[in-house]
Amino acid sequence: MPQRVAITGASGLIGGALSAFLTARGDEVVRLVRRPPSAPDEVQWDPTKGRLDPADLAAVTAAVHLAGAGVGDKRWTPSYQQQILASRVDGTTTIATTLATLAAQGQQVRLVSGAAVGFYGDRGDEVLTEESTAGEGFLSEVVRAWEAAADPARAAGLSVATTRTGLVFAPDGGALSRMLPLARLGINGPLGNGRQWWPWISLRDTVAALAHLVDHPEIQGPVNVVGPHPDHQVDIARELGRQIHRPAVLPAPAFGIKLVLGGFSDEVLTSKRAVPAKLTDSGFIHQDQSAESALRWVLSQQP
Repeated sequence: MPQRVAITGASGLIGGALSAFLTARGDEVVRLVRRPPSAPDEVQWDPTKGRLDPADLAAVTAAVHLAGAGVGDKRWTPSYQQQILASRVDGTTTIATTLATLAAQGQQVRLVSGAAVGFYGDRGDEVLTEESTAGEGFLSEVVRAWEAAADPARAAGLSVATTRTGLVFAPDGGALSRMLPLARLGINGPLGNGRQWWPWISLRDTVAALAHLVDHPEIQGPVNVVGPHPDHQVDIARELGRQIHRPAVLPAPAFGIKLVLGGFSDEVLTSKRAVPAKLTDSGFIHQDQSAESALRWVLSQQP
């Protein structure tokens, strides 16, 4: 049956693709925006002030919460770190409390709330499932607070899944947006030692996984939204170089990456061998079973 799905972050990379996917399959999408609405499918909210009118989510059957300040958009100054944390906690709290209000009125809404594999910290070769413990570091602390902010919805008896998403390979944006221009110049070798595990996932599988979670409210708790087989960073770089016919030999030393990216360098230098245990167990099948397939799809979408 067609659903009515509210989406925050609908103008972003993942949210925009998800909105298009759900609309194409016959669902009605309600986009939450911070500015005054300019289209019939938009409603206004203010996550920094906790404002969202429950009446604006009438007849909504699911909510997908993806909004938050980009972790790779700016250098991690103390003020921007606070913005990263606050944007996730405030937004999730606003959504969760609004849905709890609707639950008290008899409206059951499935909540799929964003999170990240940063939860696990730097774990070397350890295989990480949803049962694995939290790691250390700023992003791990952020994700723990981010996921906990959905507690009002859980306390109201609603079905809640939090998506620990990996590095998204997309035609425009995501993890490859910075790699591809350098790769075309042949600057595509190891980042640091290159042996860190990258929990990649293609954008099309990310969107399909989110839709799968919307459709399966029995899947609750944290869900690793990652590809089926993580790879070492250097192997992904070599595969990208092979597909675009460029060598992948010039390395980027760890100190240089930290100098350029600041705190965000942790995301590309740390190792997270996360696997999608819950998705696989629930019957979800990835279109891209390998990094080779995911990169081929991304490159096929390039102009």
